[in-house]
Amino acid sequence: MSESSSVGSDVLVIGGGIHGLSTALHLAVAGVQVTVLEAEYCGRHASGVNAGGVRTLGRHVAEIPLALASRELWYQLPELLGDDGGFVASGQLKLAETPAELDECRQRVQQLNALGFDHEVLIDREQVLEWVPTVARHVVGGIWVKDDGYAVPYRTVTAVRLAAQKLGVTVLENTPAQAIEQKGTRWQVRTANGVHQAEHLVVTAGAWSGRLAAAVGEPVPVHPEGLMLMVTHRVAPFCTPVLGATGRALSFKQFANGTVVIGGKLVGSVDFAARHGEVEMDRLSTSARTVTDLFPHLRHLGVNRVWAGVEAFTADDLPVIGRSGKASRLSYSFGFCGSGFQMGPGTGKRLAQEILGETSPISLAPFSIQRFAAPAAQTLNFASTIGQH
Repeated sequence: MSESSSVGSDVLVIGGGIHGLSTALHLAVAGVQVTVLEAEYCGRHASGVNAGGVRTLGRHVAEIPLALASRELWYQLPELLGDDGGFVASGQLKLAETPAELDECRQRVQQLNALGFDHEVLIDREQVLEWVPTVARHVVGGIWVKDDGYAVPYRTVTAVRLAAQKLGVTVLENTPAQAIEQKGTRWQVRTANGVHQAEHLVVTAGAWSGRLAAAVGEPVPVHPEGLMLMVTHRVAPFCTPVLGATGRALSFKQFANGTVVIGGKLVGSVDFAARHGEVEMDRLSTSARTVTDLFPHLRHLGVNRVWAGVEAFTADDLPVIGRSGKASRLSYSFGFCGSGFQMGPGTGKRLAQEILGETSPISLAPFSIQRFAAPAAQTLNFASTIGQH
């Protein structure tokens, strides 16, 4: 493809999930011309097939400032997007099933209080039963966050995309990046449909971001996982908040239509070349048993549908957010380890601020890709084939 057929923008974003689209939206608000390149369709993987938790509860301490800032934006979605994304401020509750687990919760809350955070509150058994009267009586307490909640992932991603497009963002689906190269001060991304170029490149390609980072000499210890979810038949209302568990993997919520969505980083398998997450029924059954342990009256409830998406997991369980340590005018946002949906609005805004040179009290230093840099200098190889699958 000759350069004469190139299409130019101010910023190119690779990846049409909630992080890429949110970044594009906030840049467009500032008048920046943005093009988003999506390999399949927007929200195909982690952003569109997660459990929908809008959760600050249980975050890594380094993530808390960004997660809290992002939660503020969830309450502002109607003004920002013209759609609330199905957001419900239900509160979130992490259950403790033993005295030892309750003590773990107590220590967590004390740690956060010492750091100046008060959004997580320790509650006892009576308070749990007040919020969730149908829960099993062996539960002894937990941690409560009143301003957390849940949303509908694909609806949210679609709303962000539409709002971005109204501001002039170009979204090109079925346009996987085949190779990237920096020529002078401009980035070029080769696709089957032509070469796209821009002054700034943003990599928000989820589980495929590691390949792109490696192409510019910044390998990241990141691997893909297939995360699974299931939704049940309808049942009479019995649980308002989103539930998690201290000693088990669980993300659990009941929608207004009576269906129950069950997740919690349920890992399946991945056919990475085919860009496909595989459902593992035996692993789903473990989560189902957790649910029936906590809500015995659901033991005969049927499962209506199961599905899986692909997400990137880093070696230290923290995402990569911010500018490249190797190349100019290159930024990243990936590796959210199955917990990135809630952070989408806030991360997009914060990354856009960094690209625009704006200041913010929220530091991205804990998420720098340079934390993985090898001691020895590495050779840059910009014109690297990414692979089209």
